[in-house]
Amino acid sequence: MTEKSRCVVIAAVLWVWAAVPLAGYAQDHSAAGGAGSAAVTGTCFYYSDVFHGRPVASGETYDKEAMTAAHNTLPFGTMVKVTNLKNNRSAVVRVNDRYPHGGAKSKIIEVTSRAAKELGMFKKGKAEVRVEVVEAAKR
Repeated sequence: MTEKSRCVVIAAVLWVWAAVPLAGYAQDHSAAGGAGSAAVTGTCFYYSDVFHGRPVASGETYDKEAMTAAHNTLPFGTMVKVTNLKNNRSAVVRVNDRYPHGGAKSKIIEVTSRAAKELGMFKKGKAEVRVEVVEAAKR
């Protein structure tokens, strides 16, 4: 890798590291949903374990054994029930991150590998799920 390309990669990583936490502050909380909001269906993926120990958008450290998730609009701290539509297995996770750009357009949530195991989707890596807010974030 050349010195110039190394600098570009470092600059991109630093920009994402600085900008991603701000995404949580720009969200419209009135449209973010709360307890009793309608369930949403879509695709769920799980984080790669290579992110274990790295910071997430909320400022917490990613723990692959925690029951946490990344969601694009729900406020940090929101508890959601994720149900795998193929096997009806469920897990309750706490939103503490924003998911990265790219991937499937139908992606609605990413979960830790522990939550993926509970949902029975670990081997496949993704599943069609229903996401329901069970407890709104405490303000």
